[in-house]
Amino acid sequence: MAVDLARLLGLTSWRAFDVDDAGRVLAGSDESGSTQLVELSPLGKNVPITALSGAVSGRYLPGERAAVIQHDTGGNERGQLSLLRLDRRRTKPAELGELQPLVRDSRYVHRLLDVLPGRLVYSTNRRNGVDFDVVIRSALTGAEQVVYDRGGMVQEVVATPDSQYLALTLPGNKPMSDQIVRVNTMPATEGDQVRAVTGADRHARCTHLRWMPDDSGLVVSTNADRDHTGVARIHPRTGKLTWLVTSDEHDLIGWLSPDGRTLLVHTNDDGTSRLSLHDAATGELRQQLRLPSDGWCTFPLPSPVWSPNSRLAVLSFSAPDLPGDVLMIDIAEGTVHKLTESAGPLAGERLVTPTAHRVPTPDDERVPCFAYSPPEPTGSSVLIIHGGPEGQSVRTFSPIAQALAAQGHTVLVPNVRGSTGYGKRWYSADDARERLVSVRDLAAVHDWLGTLGLDPARAALWGGSYGGYMVLAGLAFQPQRWAAGVDIVGISSLLTFLENTSPYRRAHREREYGSLAADADFLREASPLTHVDEISAPLFVIHGANDPRVPLSEAEQVAAAVRDKGLECDLLVYDDEGHGLAKRGNRLDAYPRAMEFLRRHLG
Repeated sequence: MAVDLARLLGLTSWRAFDVDDAGRVLAGSDESGSTQLVELSPLGKNVPITALSGAVSGRYLPGERAAVIQHDTGGNERGQLSLLRLDRRRTKPAELGELQPLVRDSRYVHRLLDVLPGRLVYSTNRRNGVDFDVVIRSALTGAEQVVYDRGGMVQEVVATPDSQYLALTLPGNKPMSDQIVRVNTMPATEGDQVRAVTGADRHARCTHLRWMPDDSGLVVSTNADRDHTGVARIHPRTGKLTWLVTSDEHDLIGWLSPDGRTLLVHTNDDGTSRLSLHDAATGELRQQLRLPSDGWCTFPLPSPVWSPNSRLAVLSFSAPDLPGDVLMIDIAEGTVHKLTESAGPLAGERLVTPTAHRVPTPDDERVPCFAYSPPEPTGSSVLIIHGGPEGQSVRTFSPIAQALAAQGHTVLVPNVRGSTGYGKRWYSADDARERLVSVRDLAAVHDWLGTLGLDPARAALWGGSYGGYMVLAGLAFQPQRWAAGVDIVGISSLLTFLENTSPYRRAHREREYGSLAADADFLREASPLTHVDEISAPLFVIHGANDPRVPLSEAEQVAAAVRDKGLECDLLVYDDEGHGLAKRGNRLDAYPRAMEFLRRHLG
C-alpha cells in the first residue's frame, strides 16, 4: 500500500500525562483532531474525558478522583486551569462549561507545575505580564499563597509533600543555563524565604528536579562542569553535587521515584532513547529496559511520570514507524508494555527507517544527520530543520518525512550546531554573534549531497519556528544552493522578532540571540529580511494568527518582500492556531499544499 500524507496525518497519537496507584493513566489522544484527555484503565477500557476546542493536558489531583486540566484558546499559550471530577458518571466527554474553573484570566499565562494533595502549584505572569510568580492554590477553597515573586521566567517547580519547600529553576545569565532556587514557604524569618542553590552565572543546565523523600536533597539532571548531562544529587543549601549516573559520550536525564529508591534514567543515543533503572542512593545499574523499537520517549513528548507508590511509571513513545503510544513500566518486574496501538492502521504501509550520518564541515566539525532514503529516489532532496535553536531532531514519527520520501525525495534531517543532545560545546556553538555558524552547516549538508547520489540543483529547505528562520537564512545567504523553501512560523528578522514577541518571551530569548540594546547591528545583519534581495527561490509560508512566540508579522513581512521581487510566495494563515499547527484539519489543509509546491519545484 502506498504511503499517503492524508492517511499519515489522520493517525491517532497518544501521550501519557499521569498515572495513579491503581494503574489508571491520564493520557492525551488526538483522535478528535486536537489533543484531548482520555483515561486508560488497567482493564483496557478507554474513557474520553474532555472535548474542548483546543489542545489540553492535565494531572491527577493526588488522593482524589479528579484531574487538574490546562487549556488555552486557539494556540495562544495563555493557559487556563480547571478541575474535572472523575468520580461522576458522564455520557460524553466534558466541554468547557462543564469544567470547574480554578484559575482563569485570558489576559495572562497560567502554567500547571506541580500537584499535591488538595493543592496545585502554578506560575503566572499576571502581576506585570513579564515575570512569572509561583502560586500554591487550594483546590477546595481557592485560597492562594504567592510563594515566589522575585522575577524571571520560572520554568520548573517541584514541592515537598508538605509544600514547605519548593525548588524552582530560572534562566541563568548565560544561554541554555539554569539557576536553582529554594523557596521556604513558611520561613522563620523573612530572610530565609528564598535561597539560591546554584549561581546565576554558571554555564550549566539544571532540569528534572525531584526532592528526596526526607527533603535532604534534590536529584537533578545537569551538565555542571561537564560537557554531557548526567544525574546528580544536590544539597539544597550548599549546592554541593554528588554524581549518581554519568556518561562521557551521551546526555542523560534522571527521574527519581517518589519513594526515593529508584532512578529511571534516559540515555540520548544520537536521538534514540535508551532507558534503565538505577539505585537512587548509589547510581548503580539495576536493569536495562527494552523499548518496542528505536524511538524516543522524552521532550518534546511529555516526560515519564511515576505513580505515587513508585510501582509504575508511564511514558510517551514514538518511533519512525510508530505515531505515538503510551507505555507502562512495571518496576518490580522490569517490564515495559504498550497500553495503546497507534501503529495498527499502518499495517501494509511501507515506511522508511532513517540512517545516521556525520556530515563533514569546512572547519573540521561533523554534523549529525538522519537520512530517509526513498525506495525509488528521484535525486531530489529536502532538508527538515528543527526548531529551538536549542532543540534536537530525534527518531520520532514524522508524517512529513515519510510522505516526502514516498514522493521520491531523499529527506535529510540535520542537527546543526546549536542543537541539543550532543553536549554543551555543540549547543553553545551558535550563541549570540555566532548565529550564522549554524546556517553554514546547511551549506555543508548541501555540499555533501553528491555522496548520496543526489542532485544539488534540486534541494529544498523545510523548517518550523527557528527552523523557519534557518529556511529563510538558507535562501537569503546561500541562494545558489536551494531550489525552494517551506517556512512554518519562522523568524524573518531577529530584530523585529525580539521587538514584537511577547514581553515575557523577549526577556528569555535575548540570552540566546543577543539583546536589542547591545546587539542590534548583528541582529539586523543576521536577519534574512535584511538580505531578501538575494533570495531567488520560491517560498511557501505557514503561520498561526495567535502565535505568541513568533508574531504573524514575521511571516507577513517576508512574504510581501519576496512577492515584491516577483517571486512565487504562498502565505497560509490559520486564525485558530498559534505557534505551529496543532489541529489536524489545518495540517490536512496546509501540508499537502506545501508538498505539492515542492513537487512542482523539485520535480
